[in-house]
Amino acid sequence: MSDLTTLAASVYTLSAGRIGASAAALIGLAAAVTAWRALTRPTGRLARFGGGPALAAGLFATALGALVATTADGGVGTGNGLGGAYVALLVGALATGLAAAVVRRSRRGPQVR
Repeated sequence: MSDLTTLAASVYTLSAGRIGASAAALIGLAAAVTAWRALTRPTGRLARFGGGPALAAGLFATALGALVATTADGGVGTGNGLGGAYVALLVGALATGLAAAVVRRSRRGPQVR
């Protein structure tokens, strides 16, 4: 019976996987918000210069989420950060796609209306 209780981590325990997955998800969320704001406001400094850092942060969040997902020892709910890694992969991919759209639009030049 003690073998089953030692496999799962406590709810309040912060393992390296949980910290890495949480950091990746938060970085990806910040990148997605930055890219979304740059897309919705086509004029301004954020639309011109926000795409590159958001793209880099989205790629970093995706890579860190993939790293945590591949190195997790157990399944979801064991305290290794696997659930957070999946969230970081999704949010990082979303941020990367949005930021790529921002970079693509900023390279076309100013839009004349």
